[in-house]
Amino acid sequence: MSRTSVRGKTVYGCTECGAQAPRWLGRCQECGAWSSLVEERVASSGPARRSSGGTGAPEAVVALMDVDPILAKGRPSGVAELDRVLGGGLVAGSVTLLGGEPGIGKSTLLLQSLGRMAAAGAKCLLVSAEESKEQVRLRAERLDALHPNVLVVAETSLPAVLDRIAEVAPDVLAVDSIQTLLDPELNGIPGSVGQVRECAHRLVRAAKERAMATVLVGHVTKDGSLAGPRALEHIVDTVLAFEGDRHHSLRMLHALKHRFGTTNELGVFEMTEAGMNEVGDPSSLFLADRRCGLPGSVVTATMEGVRPLLVEVQALLASTPAPAPRRSARGLDGGRLDLILAVLHARIGRPVNSYDVYASVAGGLKVHDAGADLAVALAVASALNGEALPDGIVAIGEVGLGGELRQPAQTARRLHEAARMGFHTAIVPASTPEIDGIRLLRAEALADVMERFDLA
Repeated sequence: MSRTSVRGKTVYGCTECGAQAPRWLGRCQECGAWSSLVEERVASSGPARRSSGGTGAPEAVVALMDVDPILAKGRPSGVAELDRVLGGGLVAGSVTLLGGEPGIGKSTLLLQSLGRMAAAGAKCLLVSAEESKEQVRLRAERLDALHPNVLVVAETSLPAVLDRIAEVAPDVLAVDSIQTLLDPELNGIPGSVGQVRECAHRLVRAAKERAMATVLVGHVTKDGSLAGPRALEHIVDTVLAFEGDRHHSLRMLHALKHRFGTTNELGVFEMTEAGMNEVGDPSSLFLADRRCGLPGSVVTATMEGVRPLLVEVQALLASTPAPAPRRSARGLDGGRLDLILAVLHARIGRPVNSYDVYASVAGGLKVHDAGADLAVALAVASALNGEALPDGIVAIGEVGLGGELRQPAQTARRLHEAARMGFHTAIVPASTPEIDGIRLLRAEALADVMERFDLA
């Protein structure tokens, strides 16, 4: 929580949810966060400060039916996978928060999209608060993003940034990053609770007044959440998460919040020397290096939002005398792996408790979908027996504690994707309806599948 002087009265605001309390508390009474009280002095409230970002004139009241819906349509970014997640592009006056780990490619993706929007006629202003203009120029040359309509200013002072906005009047504003901006009227350091909150509020106000599409780059903390107060996520229109394994070239973009469309879309990119390459067919990428006939390897169809993806689940078992065998899940939920191993031990009678179990999803994708349970179970049993499943088979299904197979959501879309990728047979729960183009092997329980493929 942050301490704020308001007309001589001291209050405390929570850094997690923004709630206020009249005195210091060890735990926020609204969100339950512990140890979130930090001292931070900000300017006392008084007459509203002049906004350098616009006129501040009051908004006229109009009939809802007279509002032009064309203004709510997005400006294409020129990056198809980004536009897929945004539902068409950046809406005028909207504020988008792009978060991700350092080095994941946020600045690269942002500069690529600015270059393409500038080529389409938009005037773009990049506020580089972390890098010099020379560094940005070198990256732009590598990304082929140099254009007269891409303007850059290396500035960290918020009033100076607002003055540049008023001077340039850009169609699109990008700030990299919001944690490095500083309002000299506040006493906090850049990145502190009060600074981030106030800078974001004033940029949002400027974006709304000027109908200027704005993108704020934000850092993430060690636990993966966006740095700064949670209130930052509440005041923006869209929150995008840019994720990926630093050791893999694959990057995924999805929306945590989106006021102008769905949050179910997924954008897939591949990091290359020339920037972010859009991956229009991620299933082919995930299966490109797969070796057929390998024990412990099973293909499944998972869902990322409304997008079906085919991935390879791999398992490896090593005998161990340790009383507590090791369980390693890479790209899989560790809790679900433990559940599947318990079902294999209790319901199928497989001696997995005397083995170290290593399970992973090839390609760097993180799968949290219960529909991959059957593939994980078959991969473990296949690795234990040393026998590979026949080629051309995909496994889709959720495994219950009783060993029963349940149909996951959007099974039909998964099967259509498997058929498109050339798989001729799918192992599915008994309740799965018929799908053209692929043969279904239905089973009511995991034991039935194990017996059919001699894995029991």
